Amino acid sequence: MTHRFSDLKDIPVVILAGGFGTRLREQTEFIPKPMVPIGIRPILWHLMKIYSHYEYRRFIICLGYKGEIIKDYFLHYRFRNSDFTIKLGNHEDINIHNLHGEEAWQVTLADTGLKAMTGARIKKIEKYIDTDYFLLTYGDGVANIEIKKLVEFHLSHGKIATVTGVKPPSRFGELLTDGSCVIEFGEKPQVGNSVINGGFFVFNRGIFSYLTADDQCTLEREPLERVAKDGHLMVYHHTGFWQCMDTLRDMNQLNEYWESGNALWKVWKEEAPL
Repeated sequence: MTHRFSDLKDIPVVILAGGFGTRLREQTEFIPKPMVPIGIRPILWHLMKIYSHYEYRRFIICLGYKGEIIKDYFLHYRFRNSDFTIKLGNHEDINIHNLHGEEAWQVTLADTGLKAMTGARIKKIEKYIDTDYFLLTYGDGVANIEIKKLVEFHLSHGKIATVTGVKPPSRFGELLTDGSCVIEFGEKPQVGNSVINGGFFVFNRGIFSYLTADDQCTLEREPLERVAKDGHLMVYHHTGFWQCMDTLRDMNQLNEYWESGNALWKVWKEEAPL
């Protein structure tokens, strides 16, 4: 079957947002990791803006740890991001003065359990997947990946799963030298030719047969290992920018990129609204 992108805009984007984020405890003691801000917006918003730039605007967010904070964020999104006049004494008399840039987003907020692992969370939202394909990623990593090309690659091979492979950034700076002279200082160089799981998956519905709702079901272990053994896991190589927010150092780095105007994952055209 030939698929056109005009037929694929309703494909939902599933975002895993339920983990404890223990390595970023300075922030996640109070808020869930996907709500940790880059600039004035949570990293979750940045991630959703990447997908919506490519016209994927249906989101299913798998909640767990402090999920009520994410629910509250979207429940009040309109008022948080618009000027409005309210007549006190009659809270229904509210006049919204401007529109925000996310009017077309449809966001399903699904409680998938406090302690559920990634595979279990995905299985628990199967009831919300009404398409033959869906996109999925983690709620703590951004990239300048071209989502349309990723989807096109997935459709071309006809397998159950596509994972985006990225080159991991080194945790240590690299000095490029000429003798004793430093000619270039690299903060986070790419190391070797190895690739790691960078998220940004595309799945056929067949993935659900590899998953269970048991909280211990971890997508990246037995399920994907079986998918690979069955010859149904393909990798899409992304050589551009990718970075997760795993530690406080990562958070600070992403904020430096954003504040300096060097946020390479900002593929959308409009400026971030104030």
